[in-house]
Amino acid sequence: MLYFNRRRFVISAASASAIFGLTKRVEVIPSALAQTDGASPLNPTGAKFHKFKVGDIEVTTIFDGAGQRDHDPQFVKNASVEDVKASLRAAGMPDDTVPNSYTVTVVKLGDRTIMFDSGNGAGRAPGIGLLSENLKAAGIDPASLSAIVVTHFHPDHIFGLMAGDNGQVYSDIEIIVPEVEYAFWTDPAVIDKLPESRRGLARRVQATMPSWKNLSQVAEDKDAVPGVRAVKTYGHTPGHTSYLVSSGSAQLLVLGDVTNIPPLNLRNPGWHIAFDQDAEMAEATRRSIFDRVVADQIICTGYHWGMPGAGTLEKDGDGYVLKPVA
Repeated sequence: MLYFNRRRFVISAASASAIFGLTKRVEVIPSALAQTDGASPLNPTGAKFHKFKVGDIEVTTIFDGAGQRDHDPQFVKNASVEDVKASLRAAGMPDDTVPNSYTVTVVKLGDRTIMFDSGNGAGRAPGIGLLSENLKAAGIDPASLSAIVVTHFHPDHIFGLMAGDNGQVYSDIEIIVPEVEYAFWTDPAVIDKLPESRRGLARRVQATMPSWKNLSQVAEDKDAVPGVRAVKTYGHTPGHTSYLVSSGSAQLLVLGDVTNIPPLNLRNPGWHIAFDQDAEMAEATRRSIFDRVVADQIICTGYHWGMPGAGTLEKDGDGYVLKPVA
């Protein structure tokens, strides 16, 4: 069984399930409760949400939208566009563009409802920013949230917290952010150190979060809230943090952006995506965290995995594949 103590991440030996081949397409098995509206390569059924349980942990993954990006030789820094296309085809996806999607995880632990990240925010781009309406479709009232726990500060994860230029969407709900991530983005000196493309994000974080009265920080290997332990998964950003949700023997790992979409750097963990701030560290994080969860088939959620956005991981050669939850 996988568990944490105050010093380390521990996993017992266990046999992995039968191998789920790299050339087999990634299946998406929609919930009988999910409503649908539109479809995309990473959400073929157009599901708005998906509900499942891990022990007595009630999990709902919420679709925040999807888009496509044109192929760019710089998107995967150490793989060619043809390599990317081949990996998409092997996963049963079209290869004319690179799909992307956004899936927010909500868990219910007893009488507490915790949301991880906040989506893109409404109006960011066509077909993106659907979290609010899809929460309602799933029967979740945002006002009922006990806390919002953040993995990292990229726009698709935190802009849903922000209203207008400097406003706040969830002023009455506790917002918990990783300590290292907060320190990096709120340091005034960081702006001049960042590439131009990231300076606007740092400025927006600094104009908003430090004034929020309902914001607190969590250190690595500490509880964000009871039953939700912060797991250091640095690399994608300096303080990127995943969260282990536990209730009795039941465990769920909310990964955030440890990987991008499954056909890319889940299947090819050595691929360095342009969004990873420290690509070497991000790769080491992927390999370390996945080797620890794969043997015991711990259910994980991934922010860019499409829908249902959750499943177990299995090793295949040098890579990993996703077996989605039912």
